[in-house]
Amino acid sequence: MKAKKTNMKLQWTKFIVVTILYLLFLYWVESWWGLIVIPFIYDAYISKKIPWQWWKDAEGPTRFIMSWVDALVFALVAVYFINLFFFQNYVIPSSSLEKSLLTGDYLCVSKVSYGPRVPQTPLTMPLTQHTMPLLGCKSYIEWPQWDYKRVKGLGNIELNDIVVFNYPAGDTLVSEPQWQSADFYQMAYSFGQQLVESDVYIDSLNPMQQRRLFEAYYNAGKRYISQNPNEYGDIITRPVDRRENYVKRCVGLPGQTLQIIDRTIYLDGKPNKDAQEVQYTYAIKLQAQMPVELMDELNISMEDITQLNQSGVMPLTKRAAAVLKARKDIVKEIKINTDAPTGDVYPLNARTKWTRDNYGPIWIPAKGKSVKLDMSNIAVYERPIRTYEGNDLEITEDGKIIINGKEATSYTFKMDYYWMMGDNRHNSADSRYWGFVPEDHIVGKPLFIWWSSDPDRGGINGIRWHRLFTWVDNIK
Repeated sequence: MKAKKTNMKLQWTKFIVVTILYLLFLYWVESWWGLIVIPFIYDAYISKKIPWQWWKDAEGPTRFIMSWVDALVFALVAVYFINLFFFQNYVIPSSSLEKSLLTGDYLCVSKVSYGPRVPQTPLTMPLTQHTMPLLGCKSYIEWPQWDYKRVKGLGNIELNDIVVFNYPAGDTLVSEPQWQSADFYQMAYSFGQQLVESDVYIDSLNPMQQRRLFEAYYNAGKRYISQNPNEYGDIITRPVDRRENYVKRCVGLPGQTLQIIDRTIYLDGKPNKDAQEVQYTYAIKLQAQMPVELMDELNISMEDITQLNQSGVMPLTKRAAAVLKARKDIVKEIKINTDAPTGDVYPLNARTKWTRDNYGPIWIPAKGKSVKLDMSNIAVYERPIRTYEGNDLEITEDGKIIINGKEATSYTFKMDYYWMMGDNRHNSADSRYWGFVPEDHIVGKPLFIWWSSDPDRGGINGIRWHRLFTWVDNIK
């Protein structure tokens, strides 16, 4: 059989188009190391010295198997490339953003909105974050680790944007699956407080004494966790881009001073308008069972009802609370829940007396801006300086702050930071509990909801048709 003659004019056209697109991509990511690929593109279209598809001349099962391998490899590479630089799927796993975004919402997340990150951990299995399905092992190889670099995007994070980011406190965790979602640092401090025998009234201590006491708590708690591998597994670490993805609303920008007073967020002294669907927990006493129709009308989930049955409180929007208050036939008493204990909010290693509803003031670090450091605020800025920006930081016994071997009375930040909070304000693990979100943790911006299913309902009845292809920016 006579071989079909190659149309070289067409091949040259393909080569030129592909090469131009590839060069534009390299220009965008500002990396010319990719030029080494150009000879291979030339060979694939023009010279054909390398038998890229040798298996097409084979017979029997070889050709069949290799055709599938070829298609699979191409699909995996394409998906990896798209997920890395353009778009990523994200599903809302919990109620922390309700009722703005609901559990079971599937989001299309744009990487180009804020600019995609050049991969810090490049050798990873596509479609996985950190763990291989079924196998339970790591889905990435930690070497090499590249420095943080972000490609220019279409814009910057704006106030009240809903943002997907890597969990800041996820740098350290335990390996047992049932504990991996827990905040390791909160665990360590909590365990340590129970283990360290101290009858000292913490408010009577000066800042240095408080710091040493919290150090004792943390060290004791960490030691306890490490000594109980059967329960917690090993203490492990994860690179920035392999940590869990979170989604919250940005309520504080770099350089702003944030304060929460009676649940209202103030930025530089001015109140920030809450999202329309923001909700808080209300203490409720029922005198009749809540009708299913009313639950559907107010978008009350079974999780909400379970919380009411267990603790007497339920998260509600202002509108839902007003509707229930008017239903005297069902609701005996309803009032906002002001129970807000101290001790579990950021920073965990200082006695601030801040709560979830009354917090700060706290200045959000900005790239190139400096903050004066002393014992009154070092606990707030220690983690960004040490963990996120990679500095050595020590506190001497006489209260001097040592950064990279030199005494420091101030520090200039290398990155921008953000303050993220869930719209379900009394049921959200957010910046109030683990602090600032560094810019190198930012993943992307949700564009729209492409699928939504109610976990309380199965099958077609659980599809939230009215939410499909809803633009996230329209959820205010």
